[in-house]
Amino acid sequence: MSNKKATTTPSIYDIGINALDGKAIDLTAFKGKHILFVNVASECGFTSQYKDLQKLSSTYPDTLVVIGAPCNQFAKQEPGDAMQIQTFCERNFGITFLLTEKINVKGHKQHPLYQWLTKKDLNGKKNSNVKWNFQKYLVNKDGRLVDYYYSITKPMSSKIVKHL
Repeated sequence: MSNKKATTTPSIYDIGINALDGKAIDLTAFKGKHILFVNVASECGFTSQYKDLQKLSSTYPDTLVVIGAPCNQFAKQEPGDAMQIQTFCERNFGITFLLTEKINVKGHKQHPLYQWLTKKDLNGKKNSNVKWNFQKYLVNKDGRLVDYYYSITKPMSSKIVKHL
């Protein structure tokens, strides 16, 4: 039943992306769980959301994977290299959830992951634009886009957790 729909739009599980340490992330490993993608930055007014992203990840380990995607496209608020980002996240927020390589989430160099998340012809649901750091995209356990949430939506918001 779900395979029929999956053939009409590209699968998120086919997208390649690397972790912050440079190793490939196999998104198929997360089939059967929701995935919350968040473009993150270390020097943003919303950076404190790292704490609640970690809480969300720790609260729903069996049903959710949180993936942070460092991005320096908004007011250059993620200037660090991979080691600096990792150290900042671990030291200040105890982050254990997955962080990707630093990517572009908009523009002509937009990473294929964010092309899928923001383009209806790829995700089969809706178009969007990434407006700022800590915008969130929720994908369901079948790999379909549920919705997106602007930065002001807190990670533990009922708008998000009701789907988990």
